[in-house]
Amino acid sequence: MRYAMIMAGGSGTRLWPVSRDGQPKQLIEFIPDDSGRNRSLLELAATRLDGLVESDQRYICTGERYREQIKEVLPEFGDAQILGEPMPRDTVNAVGFTAAVLAKQDKDAVFAVLTADHLIQPNDVFQDRLRLGFELVEQDSSRMVTFSIKPTFPATGFGYVERGSAIDTLDSARLDGVQLAFTVSKFVEKPPLHMAQAYVESGHFGWNSGMFVYHAQTVLDCLSRYKPECHEGLMKIQEVWGTDDQQRVLNEVYPELAKTSVDYAIMEPASADPAIRVCTVEMDVKWKDVGSWPSFFETITPDNAGNRSTGEGATYFDASSQSSVFNTVEGHAVALVGCEGLVVVHTERATLVMPAEKAQQLKDIREQLPSELK
Repeated sequence: MRYAMIMAGGSGTRLWPVSRDGQPKQLIEFIPDDSGRNRSLLELAATRLDGLVESDQRYICTGERYREQIKEVLPEFGDAQILGEPMPRDTVNAVGFTAAVLAKQDKDAVFAVLTADHLIQPNDVFQDRLRLGFELVEQDSSRMVTFSIKPTFPATGFGYVERGSAIDTLDSARLDGVQLAFTVSKFVEKPPLHMAQAYVESGHFGWNSGMFVYHAQTVLDCLSRYKPECHEGLMKIQEVWGTDDQQRVLNEVYPELAKTSVDYAIMEPASADPAIRVCTVEMDVKWKDVGSWPSFFETITPDNAGNRSTGEGATYFDASSQSSVFNTVEGHAVALVGCEGLVVVHTERATLVMPAEKAQQLKDIREQLPSELK
């Protein structure tokens, strides 16, 4: 059976001060949909699955502390569909945790791993490619599918996937003569600029989207070979899942699991494992990782001068300004004079002002803040 798990455990530190420890970015209603209504990233990620994965076969892996907030945003998700991590342990444990839960209830479970911080359009193409991913794994449970995005510039903040030979065992792997499914030659994690430029120019690489399709038992089998300590802990959790001891064992075992990413712990060793067939589906969509303020403001339509503004409060720019403002406070005005390339984010508790090009340094200043402002 087909399932989907949305990873929603990040705290969104690069979207401070709107995203904070008690209210992470995936739960904030700040992304306008086609109707103009603001929606949360998590809500958009869930509705993106409508018509493809049944609502009772969707899961969210997140911090236990966010459970009640998620139920308010997405009341259709029952308690059992929210996999609450006692402590963040990176993506491999979110994936392994989900695989352990699903494999216990369904030995044939195939699940998609999605994230709550991506904007993807158009949705029909996204669903077609995700459906192809499911079909590839259902045809051969030793397959692990990653989805690659055609790069539009030589990004150094994304991982890359090199396509190998074409997969021709499914008619749906080709569309109008265009090949969509390939074996994977290698993964490259966040290359330097000169290498990223070479990858883009070659035409053989795609951005690693962080989305996957797996057979649940295959994930567990791989962890038993590549990360046996992690596998041992997950098996303890699986053994008691659905019993009165479930939460106690989860709280004891999960925080002790070693933190690492699914790319390092599973995908890279799997690509060299003759028992596993790692492949990629090219997802030809508009894809944006909303992980920083500059990327968020790219979702806002600029005015004729190139300024972008949103929020409940008023914003004013003089003729010489070209900047971006998110003013969340109704009745409060923000005015910019002669400001170029600035990001200004104003909330009731804190105000951020920075050059857009320094967005990656936001984490540094956040570390200096008292806990009540983080």
